[in-house]
Amino acid sequence: MARSALLNVMVQAALKAGKSLSRDFGEVQNLQVSVKGPGDFVSQADFRAEKIVREELLKSRPTYGFLGEEGEEIKGTDGAHRWIVDPLDGTTNFLHGIPQFAVSIALERNGEIVAGVIFNPATDELYTTEKGGGAFLNDRRIRVGARKVLSDCVIGCGMPHLGRGQHGKFLVELRHVMGEVAGVRRLGAAALDLAYVAAGRLDGFWEAQLNAWDIAAGLLLIREAGGFASDMKGGQEMFENGTVLAGNEYIRKALEEVVNRPVPQA
Repeated sequence: MARSALLNVMVQAALKAGKSLSRDFGEVQNLQVSVKGPGDFVSQADFRAEKIVREELLKSRPTYGFLGEEGEEIKGTDGAHRWIVDPLDGTTNFLHGIPQFAVSIALERNGEIVAGVIFNPATDELYTTEKGGGAFLNDRRIRVGARKVLSDCVIGCGMPHLGRGQHGKFLVELRHVMGEVAGVRRLGAAALDLAYVAAGRLDGFWEAQLNAWDIAAGLLLIREAGGFASDMKGGQEMFENGTVLAGNEYIRKALEEVVNRPVPQA
């Protein structure tokens, strides 16, 4: 695939941060870990990776804004462009030695995501996309799955944990989905979950309480892979309300119906 200059900058930033994460992952038992909130950890690896990504991106495009998980937002003088970055999506996986984590970088132009990179250094899988240019895994074009009925599908989800989310509401959603599908998976890194939908590994995905940096690159990846993404109600306010539903045309629509199904009255 032919990459634009901007996408090359994003790829190099992700690869460089990934190299740092790989070193830390090899020494995961020795990492200095602080508690950011109940059940939500942040390590020195996060900060190192974000510093690398921020420096690489702003060195190339110093006037662009920057929104990252671990630091304060930088308002760019450009006004039209903003980087949206999660330097370590799947931190809890990372800290437990589970090789399901990623660097996620998206470029927003005038409020629209126009390029994205998701890189898992543990598996050396690099997902890249640009608006109108398709979606790729290690330079091989990818497409969303073609299944049309939920009973044939494996669906990914996010699961609220200690200190996060509406547990009761999620359990109702899960009960409804479980009764309709071939399998449900909770992998622990939303950026990679969305990338897996784009690659056809998961047929669909839903999650609430997400941030822009969790999903920005993955949303474009899915659309450029022929898929569809919305918020939980079928709209396009994913950044505003932090919810996502994704899949191909048929599965996203079916999943929306099932996830929003009313609770039966006793």
